[in-house]
Amino acid sequence: MSARDTDWDGVRLHVVTGKGGTGKTTVAGALALALAAGGRKVLLVEVEGRQGIAQLFDCAPLPYEERRVAVAPDGGDVYALAIDTEEALIEYLEMFYNLKRAGKAMTRLGVVDFVTAIAPGLRDVILTGKTSEAVRRRDPSGAFVYDAVVMDAPPTGRICKFLNVNEEVSGLAKVGPIRNHADTVMRVVRSPETVVHFVTLLEEMPVQEAMDGIAELRQVGLPVGGVIVNMEHPPLLDEEALAAAGNGELDTDAIVRGLKAAGLEHDAETIAVGLAAEAAEHARRTALQRREMERLRTLDRPRYVLPLLPDGMDLAGLYDLAQALRDQGAA
Repeated sequence: MSARDTDWDGVRLHVVTGKGGTGKTTVAGALALALAAGGRKVLLVEVEGRQGIAQLFDCAPLPYEERRVAVAPDGGDVYALAIDTEEALIEYLEMFYNLKRAGKAMTRLGVVDFVTAIAPGLRDVILTGKTSEAVRRRDPSGAFVYDAVVMDAPPTGRICKFLNVNEEVSGLAKVGPIRNHADTVMRVVRSPETVVHFVTLLEEMPVQEAMDGIAELRQVGLPVGGVIVNMEHPPLLDEEALAAAGNGELDTDAIVRGLKAAGLEHDAETIAVGLAAEAAEHARRTALQRREMERLRTLDRPRYVLPLLPDGMDLAGLYDLAQALRDQGAA
């Protein structure tokens, strides 16, 4: 399936954000695999310095260079880049001011931390600028080096400020390389080739944060992509049993008889009470998930649902999530 068969027709930069704890990095990795499937080349970028990509793909900590971390289904490669703010600032100084040697001296003196502390907008310009450069980069034949770039971005609460770099540097530089660099970044971020995807769980706070983040991006004219629901708990009971469990009306005597028929006669009554309590909790969670999904439907954005992996997250699970995204037309 090509990118032009999806909800993200022509998109080359996929920014992935979400409330902490929603599995944002995992979803970004699965999306990169899904986009690379079938022989494409995708870059997965990390900007928070946590080495989350290395942990996700079970590899050594990433240096500040683009390195292949996975082969996608049906061919295709996922490369990864963990952006180091210090190295990126030195690279920036060399590129725009020819100050590589000075940049290294600044690092030793701690001036890098000082610069990014007094001008935090500059840090975001550097991080987003490195990513947008990868989006625009072409090989000697004129073809794009990467078919797509996926950014594991900061959490939802900071995403608008992080991406809206023109606003962030407005008080820092009116003209010159910094302003020009910010303008170049914004041309990429605001283009039809960029979308911001929101990862959420089917719980009240993550859903509300995703809805607020989408509204904030729309208010400043930044592009919103899909909503990716992560770790959905599938219903394990039929509708009648869910209703009975939710209302506390499960027949525990019937459960006891079933346990004894299965040869579990010892403490069958105690086990039945525990099972009824678990069923009631399951019914409550199922009802919560359905309510939150209804709230997400009001957003009028594509939705993709990833299941809770019963065996936990590992590399095989990551490929399963990538396939789930492809099955839903996300790549």
